[in-house]
Amino acid sequence: MADHPPITVAFEGLDESDAVQTAAMRHARSLERFCGRILACTVVIARPHHHGRRGSLFTVRVRVSVPGRDIVTSHEHRWNHAHEDIFVALRDAFLATRRQLEDHVRVMRGDVKHHASEPVREATT
Repeated sequence: MADHPPITVAFEGLDESDAVQTAAMRHARSLERFCGRILACTVVIARPHHHGRRGSLFTVRVRVSVPGRDIVTSHEHRWNHAHEDIFVALRDAFLATRRQLEDHVRVMRGDVKHHASEPVREATT
């Protein structure tokens, strides 16, 4: 069985939950399909203070360490009330992390197209 990178899941402002931790671990493991060189992954799930009569929205921060770089995604979903559901907030944070990780892998492979800069025009007098 292959070694997996260490995954840390932390909770801020809410009680720890085995179900949420399992979901975060599953999302973190899924990132290995997009980049096999992940060194570590840290997930912080937070619930900021409850404001007014609105439901409490969750924030999820993900840090993925790959050789030479840390990819950090911090999702604060202040206006997206779907993120009153912690599992939706997790899913969306990991989708954003996956996009950044895929971009990083494309750059490392040299698959990113570089657009030629516009020619410099000389001023006419």
